[in-house]
Amino acid sequence: MEVQAIRDRVEGIKAKREALIRLLEQPNLGTLRIDVNQALEEIDDLLEEFDRTFPAE
Repeated sequence: MEVQAIRDRVEGIKAKREALIRLLEQPNLGTLRIDVNQALEEIDDLLEEFDRTFPAE
């Protein structure tokens, strides 16, 4: 898989991250809030690692 294809997929992940942030704004999440927060942390870690591995040109 070429780097541009990976970059395209990462952009899709960034868009889905925004959906998780909107989900956190819902007052009735209950314990699901913990899972959403964990997912956001993991996505952020992956995005940081991607940026370190494939710096923007």
